[in-house]
Amino acid sequence: MNVPGLGLVKGMGVTLVQLFKKPITVQYPKVKETPVPRARGVIALDQEACTVCMLCARNCPDWCIYIEGHKEEQEPSKPGGRVRVRSELDRFDIDYALCMYCGICVEVCPFDALFWSPEYEYAEHNMDGMLHDMDRLQDWLTTVPEPPALEK
Repeated sequence: MNVPGLGLVKGMGVTLVQLFKKPITVQYPKVKETPVPRARGVIALDQEACTVCMLCARNCPDWCIYIEGHKEEQEPSKPGGRVRVRSELDRFDIDYALCMYCGICVEVCPFDALFWSPEYEYAEHNMDGMLHDMDRLQDWLTTVPEPPALEK
């Protein structure tokens, strides 16, 4: 049986119920939403762990990672030993204007030098500000949460 206006009454009933419920919306700049612990916000860099292997830059589909380094000779660990060569990081930049946040760079890093930070407030007024250098990426390292504990 098709009662005229029944749909309108049902719709107004839903509207009336929702009118008195607490809204779900977060009023963003005034109220900050807490992201989940393993959220993908910004990529943080541990400069000490980076060996300039360039795997992250080579595997990045957007080519938004720029790395430069040089090799330094180190003293042998024993007298008469061989002089060792270690790569030193000169430049590590990520252009977040190009990055699509796929996480491939974090996954392929064999030395755990890249991490996801849940920070999401790094917007800039100019596109030039979206190129984060290694010092700024190092600063994000303090916001990286501890990894979950391993199961026994």
